[in-house]
Amino acid sequence: MININDIKNGMTVEYENNIYVINEFQHVKPGKGPAFVKTKLKNLRTGANIEITFNTNIKLKRAIIEKQKVQYLYDSGDSCVFMNNDTYEQIEISKDKISDEIQLLTENLEVQLTFYENELLGLELPDKIEMKVIFSDPGVKGNTTSTATKEAKLETGLLIKVPMFINEGDIIIVSTKDKKYVSRK
Repeated sequence: MININDIKNGMTVEYENNIYVINEFQHVKPGKGPAFVKTKLKNLRTGANIEITFNTNIKLKRAIIEKQKVQYLYDSGDSCVFMNNDTYEQIEISKDKISDEIQLLTENLEVQLTFYENELLGLELPDKIEMKVIFSDPGVKGNTTSTATKEAKLETGLLIKVPMFINEGDIIIVSTKDKKYVSRK
């Protein structure tokens, strides 16, 4: 158990049968009344962000999150198959559990699975990944505006906006945070 006064950003805690990561916190000592702590938390099971205010005498249970480095192997219909890099054990994860990340998974991509007491909470992608453009309209000659973009379809089916000079077959770097074009490889 940790005292609410000892929390830090990035710490994971258990509160009301949910697992949260602390994104922000602020100790408040008003002129009248007792002190309190305002927090912004992210639920690791649902992804929802909430704000909770705690009294300073509250204690929270520390949630120990385990991370496992795995490699994406293939899509098997309703699930995706990953392989643990240390034990070579294969892990199947339902597509419903990773629906946000599925369009960024390419074969052999290394990701981290997060677990709490053997419960899969989700997967963490690298900040940037390389993907191949499989379809893109050709750039219009003479259109030299630096902000001009066009739509491109990537190898996983993801559609993103790219600069006009990107062509089919190009390898580009995509941000996993916002699914946007970063640069050409």
